[in-house]
Amino acid sequence: MEYKFKIGDKVKWNSEAGIVSGTIIKIHTSDFDYKGYIHHATVHDPQFEIKSLKTEHIAVHKGKALTKI
Repeated sequence: MEYKFKIGDKVKWNSEAGIVSGTIIKIHTSDFDYKGYIHHATVHDPQFEIKSLKTEHIAVHKGKALTKI
């Protein structure tokens, strides 16, 4: 299945600290545990793991929270 975003895409999102940018490193298409929390994802509504370009922190977001840059 083709998604709006793919691994390697540069994206930005709004966080508590302001606008953050990063690179998509993984696409989840089923529920998964991350840092003790179950994130819900499906083939039609995946979640994306993103590595911050500035801090290398890993964030997880659905596509609707992301904008391609």
